Amino acid sequence: MFKNTRKLIDYKSFYKIYLLFFYFKFKIKLLIKKKTYSHLGEDLIIDKFFKNFNGKYVDIGCFHPIKYSNTLLLYKRGWSGLNIDLNPLSIDLFKVSRVRDVNILACLSDKKKNVEIYYDNDFSALNSISINNSKKFRIENIKKIKIKTKIFSDIVKENFDFLNIDAEGEDFKILKTINLKRFTPKLINIEVEPANKKNIYKYLKDNGYKILKIKSASHIFTKTD
Repeated sequence: MFKNTRKLIDYKSFYKIYLLFFYFKFKIKLLIKKKTYSHLGEDLIIDKFFKNFNGKYVDIGCFHPIKYSNTLLLYKRGWSGLNIDLNPLSIDLFKVSRVRDVNILACLSDKKKNVEIYYDNDFSALNSISINNSKKFRIENIKKIKIKTKIFSDIVKENFDFLNIDAEGEDFKILKTINLKRFTPKLINIEVEPANKKNIYKYLKDNGYKILKIKSASHIFTKTD
């Protein structure tokens, strides 16, 4: 019993040190001028669209405060917002670095239900409640974690200007729960796959959005009315 307790204490101590290290790493990154942080330069399109406008974002499946981030450029010039992810480590990293943001640990879907997360590892962008996603990327040694999903309106109460959705296969399920008459983001970036493309495009067109730019799986839509 003492051995197990010691291991737990050692892990917690290491975890706190790691978060402290990341905090200082993030502060240094903020001082370094970098052109882009996104995977494929999506943030350059987003930043150019908003120019000198200072607003709010909602980032679903935020993953990491720096790596592949579509919102860090906005954050660096004064924006703030809401970051949501199903990975506890991701949210802890956001909490120690994005101090102006609200960072929430949650798994979003189209309804409240008990599900299993197919968990790759703490540093993976592929953790998902979609088994198809795990098969697609041939993830081995998957750990299953039980969780209860939430819907968008459980968490988001105020309007915002930019919406980012990267939910590893659950993207359209989440999108269709968002009332785009009540919430009116000027720009939406969402991960689109062949299986969900038709539904995503129709839903956004019906709600007054048109495609602005495509960067591989990232499809960026702008509001037309």
